[in-house]
Amino acid sequence: MEYRRTTVRDMRRSNRSVILTDIYRDGPLSRHELSTRTSLSAASVSNLVTEMIAEGIVEEAGSVESEGGRPRVLLRVAREFRYVVGAEVGETRVRVELFDLAMNVLATVDYPVDAPEPDVVVKHVLEGLTSVIGTSGVRASDVLGLGVAVFGIVDSAAVVHAQTLGWDAVPLGQMLAEGTDIPILVDNGANTLGQAEMWFGAGRGATDAVVALVGSGVGAALVTGGSSYRGTRSSAGEWGHTTIMYGGRGCRCGAEGCLEAYVGAEDVLDRYRQAGGVLTAVDEEAAFAEVLAAAESSEIAAGVVDDTIGYLAAGFANLVNLVNPERIVLGGWAGLLLGEHHLPRLREAVGRHALRQPYSQVSIVLCELGRDAVALGAATLPVLRLLRDGGALPPPKVAAG
Repeated sequence: MEYRRTTVRDMRRSNRSVILTDIYRDGPLSRHELSTRTSLSAASVSNLVTEMIAEGIVEEAGSVESEGGRPRVLLRVAREFRYVVGAEVGETRVRVELFDLAMNVLATVDYPVDAPEPDVVVKHVLEGLTSVIGTSGVRASDVLGLGVAVFGIVDSAAVVHAQTLGWDAVPLGQMLAEGTDIPILVDNGANTLGQAEMWFGAGRGATDAVVALVGSGVGAALVTGGSSYRGTRSSAGEWGHTTIMYGGRGCRCGAEGCLEAYVGAEDVLDRYRQAGGVLTAVDEEAAFAEVLAAAESSEIAAGVVDDTIGYLAAGFANLVNLVNPERIVLGGWAGLLLGEHHLPRLREAVGRHALRQPYSQVSIVLCELGRDAVALGAATLPVLRLLRDGGALPPPKVAAG
């Protein structure tokens, strides 16, 4: 085993990272609060904060009264220090958004896609990057990075393995990097959604959670001890391809009986058609909403919806029994549509499948950031790297999320 000696420079960057992360995640905070939260001395906090203010990454944000002393100055990350771009690569569209560091949307562009082939995806992501930068007036040199959320497994070299769509070791990060000098970071869409919800949404305050993404496909972000759990080679969270029924419906991945084959939007609509249901909507999202609405008056639709709730509940119960999370957050456009109509029924059904003790310890809630939060989550990838590096600006390299 090779050991590396920790230097004073390493310690300084680590301390900056701790301070900057606290300010970003929970600010505005005073120097006194930072010293208490980080266990660093007041002098160390003051020196590092002064340094980061001089660099422009931290700024003062007013003051609050203190007990028996002078008002305490509050600190926050300067939202216009740099900018970030997030891209959501879906099965029917590519969305690209530009944000400031407070995660305010400054520009958005959408590209519909019939089939998300790698070359098409790269073309639209790079076009979108150019578009949002040009529309916003932000200088490309002020963009920290482009985070890209994709389906499938993303390895450490930003290579994508998306079995359900025929992507076999696609070097997506490299392909994107050939078209821009802006640093590229790539991760699975469920993971980016999970990070966004843990930072800004329904996951805040939880240390052990699952953020489930239910759309055309199905995935999950696993958070344990406050950190994302990736497994040995970053493929943890492929919850949609856990077996829910032995010898069941064929899944797009080639296996049988996967959870995705029962609760993924495409498969829900397929089950509805096979049961004799007729759809008037062509768009997948509109068709899914049509089935939910028809359940009020149609026995076929009601049966499909009931079964979908049951299958999803069984999938959640497996998570409850295996992972023992304190919170399950349901997101993705189809998950939110289903949850908005049937969350109480879903909770009740989970309780029938899960063990009583772990079920009593979990709350099941909906994502708070909406149906389009995946691109926001993708944009947090360069922010996360900035925080980890203590505010050091990155070189133009490709990296996995």
